[in-house]
Amino acid sequence: MISLKLHSKYEKIIQIVLILMTYVMVILRFLLNEKGRTSPDSIRYLRQSDIFPIIDNTVAPLGYPLFIKLFTFVLDDFWSSKLVGILAYTFILIFAYQKKFYFKEILVTSALFSLVSIFSYTMSEALVIPFLVLLFYTAKAIIDGKISTGKGIAYLSLLLILMINVRYSALFLCLGTVFFGLLSYRKAYWQSFVISGMIGIGFYGFYKISFIDYFNENYLDTFLEIGLKSTPVLLTELFQGLATTFNPFVHIADPNGGVINYGIYGIGVLTMLAMVIIFIKTKLSESEQFIVVVSVVGIICSYFIQYVYSVNAMDYRLLAPFVVGIWMVFFSKLFKNIGSLTYAVAFLSLMTGFAFSWMSKGDYLENRNAITAFLESEDIKDETLKFYIKDSIKLDEVQVAELISTVNPRVYITFKPKDTLRKNILTRWKVESKMKIKKNNYQ
Repeated sequence: MISLKLHSKYEKIIQIVLILMTYVMVILRFLLNEKGRTSPDSIRYLRQSDIFPIIDNTVAPLGYPLFIKLFTFVLDDFWSSKLVGILAYTFILIFAYQKKFYFKEILVTSALFSLVSIFSYTMSEALVIPFLVLLFYTAKAIIDGKISTGKGIAYLSLLLILMINVRYSALFLCLGTVFFGLLSYRKAYWQSFVISGMIGIGFYGFYKISFIDYFNENYLDTFLEIGLKSTPVLLTELFQGLATTFNPFVHIADPNGGVINYGIYGIGVLTMLAMVIIFIKTKLSESEQFIVVVSVVGIICSYFIQYVYSVNAMDYRLLAPFVVGIWMVFFSKLFKNIGSLTYAVAFLSLMTGFAFSWMSKGDYLENRNAITAFLESEDIKDETLKFYIKDSIKLDEVQVAELISTVNPRVYITFKPKDTLRKNILTRWKVESKMKIKKNNYQ
């Protein structure tokens, strides 16, 4: 097998260049997007940050909106959300470097186009990743005997609880932690994982009763939908989600189909096969086993929850917290086998991402100026707004609302046609008839 080992001086230069390129790509990713890399969920996050301490929904935990709120004394909510993503990336780099914990692997993983898209997104996945790295680091310290059982339980429990306060899907990490502990039964550290995982699950139950039910007693009735999608549909979405997520270069398939998707899915499938082969042939350490087990359990739980809970189709974003660790372990094996050639994956991914972003480029700053002028001309820049959407599945209907929320975060979505008769209700037609939005060729 071809291998390349660079002198430490040249390797550091490559690492610095890779870090700078990643920062640039994270920024370009949202500036070259028509709405600044936001989604319908971003509307809720930005609004919750803006109106806090008022709680107007419990669809997502308060952790991410509160982190956004921390920086609103100097920035508005939108720019604060971008700072949170950049700081999340900065934290994992500094932590990994100082602790000598998977630094090269995290460097390459973070440079993958899918992770660049996560750090540039106004979504909570970016904030989970630093806590995830801390979880892996703490687990390794427990397994290596550097932390006592009591401290191990305390540290792991705290991290799991913090992640639940950012994303409810962190509950799957709790289940994965318990499962790993049970697999390690009779080993010195097994109790640390089982007990901390159970504490995390117990905290979620307490959180559900004390927070979710208190502010939204109909939460389960709203989101629990048995048999929403058939098994063939869910399995197809699982395959597509995994194939694009594990494609190190392109994480989005063409929604119109076509031959190009065979290549996109094919690269992802080959990557997964390579991971399985390497993990089997190269024995995983116990700490690596923890990372892989917790990640796989998270993916499995993400699939099965769809049978009873209304969520988006599995994609790189929803799977991000459960694949970061797998990428880390995979790149660790690659560095041992092919050395510094592993950095080529990161550079190729960044180049692919730049080409994709440039070819599909919108212009967020231009659109922001246009929507700001519109809101000011209508004298509603600081007002609470309602935006009518006929079909939330059609992305083009909600994109205008997402753009508005980056300037005025107090936007609520309504699906009632009769609301459009009121003068203070915005619609896509009302906005686009008075301004032009420069849209992306691709998303």
